[in-house]
Amino acid sequence: MSDKARFLTGSTMRHVMVMTLTGSAGLVFMFLVDVATLFWVSVLNVERMVAALGFAWTIQFFTISTGIGFMIATTALISRSIGQGNLELAQKQTMTAAIYTVAFQALLSLVVVIYRFEILGFAGAEGQTLEDAARFLAISVPSLPFMALGMTGSAVLRSVGDAIRSMSVTMSAGLIAVVVDPLFIFGFGMGLDGAAWGMVVSRTGSALLSVWFVVRVHDMAARVTFADLQRMLRPFFWVAVPAVMTQLSTPFGNYILTKVMSAYGDAAVAGWAVVSRIAVLAFGGIFSLSAAIGSIIGQNFGALQFDRVKQTYKDALVFCFVYTLIAWALLAVFHAQVARLFNLGPEATVVLTAFMLIAAGGYIFSGALFVSNAAFNNLGKPIYSTACNWFRDGVLIYPSCVGMGWLFAAPGVVYGQALAAVVAGVIAMIFAWKFVVKLEAEARIQES
Repeated sequence: MSDKARFLTGSTMRHVMVMTLTGSAGLVFMFLVDVATLFWVSVLNVERMVAALGFAWTIQFFTISTGIGFMIATTALISRSIGQGNLELAQKQTMTAAIYTVAFQALLSLVVVIYRFEILGFAGAEGQTLEDAARFLAISVPSLPFMALGMTGSAVLRSVGDAIRSMSVTMSAGLIAVVVDPLFIFGFGMGLDGAAWGMVVSRTGSALLSVWFVVRVHDMAARVTFADLQRMLRPFFWVAVPAVMTQLSTPFGNYILTKVMSAYGDAAVAGWAVVSRIAVLAFGGIFSLSAAIGSIIGQNFGALQFDRVKQTYKDALVFCFVYTLIAWALLAVFHAQVARLFNLGPEATVVLTAFMLIAAGGYIFSGALFVSNAAFNNLGKPIYSTACNWFRDGVLIYPSCVGMGWLFAAPGVVYGQALAAVVAGVIAMIFAWKFVVKLEAEARIQES
């Protein structure tokens, strides 16, 4: 057995906890810096700029999510190859994934920069808020290929079970931003533009570190020929395309949420901007679950250990439930302090409070959806995760948010998001469990 196939033995719950907590540590730290950036901008005491960040982050969420989709495909293929004991193939898959991911992100970044005004305008931004958000995107979006390279490296490190270095890649972006953000925003007097340039610098540093770990520490990259790229094109995109489509559903839903929220004014959007950052900060463990357990499921699937696949899925659901309850309780306790920290007005505070006291509980079911996505993506059925996610974000989000908004005004939009998560999460969990159990039963029949 290869020393990189670390998930084929030992407690599956321990693997889930180690991979998820280290993943969430890096993710939470990265988003903590985003929250810090939002805080520094809020210190300028211009609510329009906070709203501009909200609109800009909504658009960036789309481009980042495509990178996450490619990262999921990278993890699924490489972890499976390692589980099968084929290290040479895994090394070539690493290089292929990096080439495809960076090229796609570069093209996508170009499109967003060219059409940024139209995209932001459709989301509901207007006037000076639109100008500020468009300038933020023009500076920060071209750095997305570097971020994608860092994400690919992190996926490779997870595939070989190196949770610490994978976490370090993510945290490095945050550590750099901690230094450069206040320097650019206040020291150089660049304001909102400084926040965008800080993002560029931090993403570049993270990408360089990931390349060092993958190439120099783990020797997980091999030269590929054009023939290799052609040969691996279909298996990579067979997972990547539905994974990207799955990931795009979340920013699409967020885009719809922002558009519906914009009808209640810049103050409501400012409150929503804070909610978005607080959510990823509080529920970093939930957001990292899918990527964290993907490598565990992938290795055991490659080794045909279906009993461990099923146990991993169960353990991840248990972890999700406990984690969400703890995070929700902390949000409820500190909701008033958070509103004061970001200098939110009465209307924005109402939106934030609605999330922290009530709607945050919906992440129990969002987590179940993420866990189910990991099972589908790494067990050869990525289209199932696409269907579940788009059912939530393409079918349920808009009517839920508009209907709840009609009943409860701006806070109702937040309640509508939670309602859609509950329905989609329950359905995804039922389908994924049946699928995993069926795989195990088929394996037992073949053995007998």
